[in-house]
Amino acid sequence: MITLSDLTMRFGGQLLYEGVNWQLNPGGHYGLVGANGSGKSTLIRLMTGELSPDAGSVARPAALRLGTLGQDQFRFDDMRLLDVVLMGRAQLWAALEEQRRLLGEGGDAITAEAGERLADLELTIAGLDGYEAEPQAAALLSGLGIEHARHDRPMRELSGGFRLRVLLAQALFGQPDVLLLDEPTNHLDIASIQWLEGYLREFPGAFVVVSHDRHFLNAVCDTIADLDYSELRLYSGDYDAFERAKELAVTQKDAEIARTELRIEEMQQFIDRFRAKATKARQASARKKQVEKLELPEIRRSSRRTPGFEFGQARPSGRTPLRVSGLSKRYGEQTVLRDISFELQRGDRLAVVGPNGVGKSTLLKIISSIIEADQGAAELGYETRLGYFAQDVDAELRGAESAFAWLGSATGESEHGKLRAMLGRMLFSGDDVHKRIGSLSGGESARLLLAALMLRRPNLLVLDEPTNHLDLEGRAALMRALRDYPGTLVFVSHDRHFVSGVGTRVLVLRPDGFEDVAGTYEQYLERRGDDFLSAGIAAPRARRRPGSGAGARGYAASKEQRRRHARLTRRVEQLEREIAEVEAQLAPIAARFADNDYYSRVTLDEIRADEGRQRDLQVQLEAALRGWEKAAQELEALAEP
Repeated sequence: MITLSDLTMRFGGQLLYEGVNWQLNPGGHYGLVGANGSGKSTLIRLMTGELSPDAGSVARPAALRLGTLGQDQFRFDDMRLLDVVLMGRAQLWAALEEQRRLLGEGGDAITAEAGERLADLELTIAGLDGYEAEPQAAALLSGLGIEHARHDRPMRELSGGFRLRVLLAQALFGQPDVLLLDEPTNHLDIASIQWLEGYLREFPGAFVVVSHDRHFLNAVCDTIADLDYSELRLYSGDYDAFERAKELAVTQKDAEIARTELRIEEMQQFIDRFRAKATKARQASARKKQVEKLELPEIRRSSRRTPGFEFGQARPSGRTPLRVSGLSKRYGEQTVLRDISFELQRGDRLAVVGPNGVGKSTLLKIISSIIEADQGAAELGYETRLGYFAQDVDAELRGAESAFAWLGSATGESEHGKLRAMLGRMLFSGDDVHKRIGSLSGGESARLLLAALMLRRPNLLVLDEPTNHLDLEGRAALMRALRDYPGTLVFVSHDRHFVSGVGTRVLVLRPDGFEDVAGTYEQYLERRGDDFLSAGIAAPRARRRPGSGAGARGYAASKEQRRRHARLTRRVEQLEREIAEVEAQLAPIAARFADNDYYSRVTLDEIRADEGRQRDLQVQLEAALRGWEKAAQELEALAEP
């Protein structure tokens, strides 16, 4: 396997990490996590030998088969997809290429020498299972969502996201001992991510995967490697287990340094107080020596920073902020949307899900008036103000304008303090605000676009893959902010944890139609009993839409159910916030009662006031808990089939 020993790496003048030691064990399934800019991709490149460390060493056995996700998408433009995948096994590909060349050169007459060589190649290809190779490569491409009809087509016909899928298939086809995958899920839909999860769970070798997808890390990893504080630390278990252990470790570090700093402060106060007094001078001198000997534990600054997302609305919309009716769209001969109809009620958070190519982004662009539908309409309701986040953040931010100037011109905000404060919340500090928008990283671009939406304060947010360039901390912060958003939300995401955590309603787009379902994505899966995003997604199903038999009845019957579900969801969330607020008010009262000195240092009137306040809050808490339990039970009953 691969061994890292005392590894140190700098990027420019910045220390990424030092003293890194890591032994990859056979069969180990590792998730490599850390903030954007912490050096995850650099560490992968050190493992492959593409980069050399500033200090330390990387040891790889000579016979080790290494699989990596290639980044040169345009190298294979004129090759058919199957051949690109077959190149993943270098020895087999070389034999197949030589066989093709000899057969092509020989025409009708093949020399004796060429015939002998072809016979040798036949044995080589057969020994490498070469005659089963194309079906295996085709299965990989199909699993990653590339339809069979495209397998013999040239690579140049694919978009960037699908090209990366072909390169991922190439890496998997190589049957490596170790897989090193940097953000393999970035351009996959949920169906393909689930296929990859299953593949990696059964993968017999070791792999290291860099990902910001929490659900994916939980599904495939048994160890998390965390890059933070300029060091690498391993945690056993999945991402959830790592997060709990990490929180405890950080708390212990903070407590340790706080205790030491308090001890130094107390000693320094003693020195300052008695230094001038002759009778105390000797004690002060002794204390000073103690302070000089005392060393703070080395606590490096964490590279993890969390953006401060908070979305408001200038004013509420009407009861129905969006109505989509009979909407259809074609691109050439391909129909991507067919007769889609639904209504949004104020406060809905609609997750649009489905495989790539069914028109999710197209639907959001039509709703946002960026493109027009061929048939039907998407109509905004009374007082609805829409804010749109585009999937392609680089296309939205081009040119030499600074982030500060762009944010002001894009939002009409002229107050420098407000712009500075917003950029600070989005982790643009110091001179970062003067960065050219054309040179921003993906994460910086996404945060800048979201900052503009926060300043505009729309009451209908339409977000197309907002998590693509955010790290795990950013995704969690965005999820919390969207849960608290008082307006209405329509969004597309391939991050299942994000979809499950934000959406209160699901619009399922399929090649043969659509389905509009009240409840979260997880509730949808529980009711259906299987994931519509599994490998059988393309199987025909009865379209559920207005005007088509059972679909029309289901649409009409579920409309009131969706409204009731939305009301109950908002009620549950409101009561959860109320419970948290009451508990927060009760905590300091309980802490005062637990203090041994409390009853000796306060008056009887103050004690009675605290007791009365505690009783009132307990009554309020019990009422909120009863209300929450009732609403939650009604919501659960509504979700049952």
